[in-house]
Amino acid sequence: MVVGLVALSVISGLVCANQLGEKLTRRDTVLTHSEPLANAAQRLYVALSAADATASSAFLSGNVESPEVRTRYRQALADTAAALAEATTGASDQQTREIVASISADLPNYTGLVEAARANNRQGLPVGSAYLKQASALMQGSLLPDAERLEHNRLATLRGDQRAISTLPITSVVLLLLLLAAFGAGSVILLRRTNRRVNLGVGAAAGATAVALLWIAVASIAATGVIDTGSDGATARFETLVRVRILAQQARTEETLQLVTRGDIDESEKRFGSLVNELRDRLTTVSDTNSAAAKAFSSWQDGHTAEIRAYNGNDYNAAVTQAVGGAPESSATRFTTLDDALRAELDTTRRQVRDGVDGAGDAFLFSQFGTLALLLAAAAATAGGIWPRLKEFL
Repeated sequence: MVVGLVALSVISGLVCANQLGEKLTRRDTVLTHSEPLANAAQRLYVALSAADATASSAFLSGNVESPEVRTRYRQALADTAAALAEATTGASDQQTREIVASISADLPNYTGLVEAARANNRQGLPVGSAYLKQASALMQGSLLPDAERLEHNRLATLRGDQRAISTLPITSVVLLLLLLAAFGAGSVILLRRTNRRVNLGVGAAAGATAVALLWIAVASIAATGVIDTGSDGATARFETLVRVRILAQQARTEETLQLVTRGDIDESEKRFGSLVNELRDRLTTVSDTNSAAAKAFSSWQDGHTAEIRAYNGNDYNAAVTQAVGGAPESSATRFTTLDDALRAELDTTRRQVRDGVDGAGDAFLFSQFGTLALLLAAAAATAGGIWPRLKEFL
């Protein structure tokens, strides 16, 4: 009985220390790997969408686009390259490699089509719009879906790591409960063999085991409360804001592309309206109506209404100026304000996610060493408590 109780105490201590140490390691992994990669994946999608919208804006701005528009397009491509490199750092799974290969193959094709559209537009050739539509089709049909898949993978990895930190270490709990039951059975055996109701050593060992079990339970509850992975938690808000920003970029691309062909824009307006409605619904779940993002969204919609009014009034130049001009009331300026507000909210929510993960890790601080020490003390107390009884029969 002594050998069994001591061995089970030592094994339980080692298992607890290992599982609790893994939680602290996972906390560090989230802060240095999972969360930065998830953030980079959403930045990749936004950068690709921004490049597409900027390319359309450059096309609409005239035969020779302004240096500012050209600079924004190049910056969007540079952001894409940087985000792609960061989002795929250390990736070893087959799916991620396939996504990276697809994006790496399609991106040069996209930029080539945009340059062809730009060259033809400079010469006043109408075929330039066909090249631009082909480039946008490649972006919407291949590049952005690949980026979205990568984003979903990274967010799923982040959520998995968060659950691994906050969930109760089942193996450790089962072993500790089994150890408590073993101490109870040992106490019954001692009572029958020695007629002593309490063995101080076994009682102290059971108390140390109970303290270790309580420590793990309290730490797990605290970690769950801090990391907040529920439907209204920081991670859920971060995912929603990511989707809102993506929808905004998609709607902005649609807003600029509908002026390129100079034709019927009814179907384009339906797609734009669908994106905007979803954007509005999601934004209201994570942002107050008086927030900067909500106000910027309403302002952008007013700008789009003015653009469509000018287009339907056969004033194409006014519609283009409203869509891509640099005036404070233009749709371009208002959309920039919206994107800046969404990015600021994303940064704030991202800090909350990281603070939650950090706090959840802090809940398990010293727990691996504490539980191991308690269970080694339980093993020593068991041996020390029963040894005098053994000597009585030697």
